[in-house]
Amino acid sequence: MASSYKNDGNSGLVSLCQQLLTGRRLILASNRGPVEYRVDKDKNLRLSRGSGGVVTALSAVSKYVELTWIASTMGEGDRKVAAEQNGKFLVQLPDQHLYLRFVPSTRNVYHKYYNIFCNPTLWFLQHYMWNSPYSPNIDSNIHDAWENGYIPVNQAFANAIIDDAADDSTPPIIMLNDYHLYLAGGFIRQQLPSAIIQHFIHIPWPAPSYWQLFPNTMRKSILQSLCSVDIVGLQTLRDVHQFLDCCEAFLNGVRIDYEKHTVFHRGHLTRIMHYPVSVDVAALTRLAHSPRIQEYKEKLRPYFGEKTIVRVDRSEPSKNILRGLRSFDRLLEQYPEFRRRVNMVCFIVPSRSGIKQYQKYTQEIFDSIDTINSKYKSGEWQPIKVFFENNYIQAIAGMSMYDVLFVNPVIDGMNLVAKEGPIVNQKNGVLILSEAAGACEQLKRNVIPISPADILGTTQALYDALTMDEAEKEKRIESLRSTISSYDITRWLTEQFKDLQSLITQPSLPQLV
Repeated sequence: MASSYKNDGNSGLVSLCQQLLTGRRLILASNRGPVEYRVDKDKNLRLSRGSGGVVTALSAVSKYVELTWIASTMGEGDRKVAAEQNGKFLVQLPDQHLYLRFVPSTRNVYHKYYNIFCNPTLWFLQHYMWNSPYSPNIDSNIHDAWENGYIPVNQAFANAIIDDAADDSTPPIIMLNDYHLYLAGGFIRQQLPSAIIQHFIHIPWPAPSYWQLFPNTMRKSILQSLCSVDIVGLQTLRDVHQFLDCCEAFLNGVRIDYEKHTVFHRGHLTRIMHYPVSVDVAALTRLAHSPRIQEYKEKLRPYFGEKTIVRVDRSEPSKNILRGLRSFDRLLEQYPEFRRRVNMVCFIVPSRSGIKQYQKYTQEIFDSIDTINSKYKSGEWQPIKVFFENNYIQAIAGMSMYDVLFVNPVIDGMNLVAKEGPIVNQKNGVLILSEAAGACEQLKRNVIPISPADILGTTQALYDALTMDEAEKEKRIESLRSTISSYDITRWLTEQFKDLQSLITQPSLPQLV
């Protein structure tokens, strides 16, 4: 990844995209699309922008260049549009140049692909959660989901991309995304040997010792496919090193250059790069001062105390919400002077509610909150308020008011809450951040880092954050803002496009001896 960069707005990215895509098309693929179509009670189709970190980050691309986005049908509305359009179509969004092509799957196949294999199987493995109470066993259901869900959906994505590129005189640039599509690159390479293919993985990449929990046939197929693309993008250097270690451990006849971060396998050279995903700082800043945010701040103010700890999470085990609640419980128990003075406000987004492990975890969260509130409630004061809904504007309003932002995942690819919070916060709030979150690699000098499993250490971090002096708080948050602003979403995209362009201008990298 290029080391020098000047954040001069979007003009450099626009120019780079124009150079890169002269005579070439850009095709982007992810499980979830940039928009979702829903059928309302009157049977009319309604379009809404997609949600989730992947979609939020990648939607920025179509502000600068025309692209075709390949995505799964997610519901009845998407399936209806897919049947009507029978191919790609222009999406009616005022600020984007975006064509969409849906990949339809039967409900049964998609269920096996998404609800059994992708989540929780791959997700749990890559978040080091296999020994948690929620982890699945690799039994006949998992093998069936691999054969009759994951493989066919990946093949369908590849076929859609190959078909879309059929009329191109120049091979396209293809950007695949995340753990849902690990096999698509290999299928595409077989039919489009000259295509430029990048695969960006938004979640952590575990060490070989953890991948050994997976059947050899599955992990080998995944690695072989990823090593058929030109660039594998990961969030952190830690992920890069562990990916290289996996290639060396599990692929036969592979040659690794640990200094240049390359893998040579079956005559193909793949660069393994890290691009830490970021946020749109300018847009966040505008949003933080918008009337809608001000309205939500007034609504939230009664739930904020003299000092307030805020957390924003999806309701899933990797976010480590239960240990966070235990640490807060211990804080109030050990330091009774904080009772009636310190509140915790939790913005929890429902996640994968159709999967039983997530249902169980969500119930345990609410049980824990009820227990803590019952234990410490005094008069009209109760320590924890939870908002259980997908309301991004409300969460941003909450983050603008935190004294402490509490981010303690077991592990995360990045965690954009840790980057959004300091940008929108208006109180010189302190960030507590898990060392296992990818964001900690960039931000660790100005956060209070914690081990996510250490209840006592996390309790101490909460105490330190709540009692930190104002000068230190101001120094830390200003440094955080500077770091996040210097590597914003524009830079994240720019670095990737620079490396893609280098594959065109310097197509033959030195091969390993």
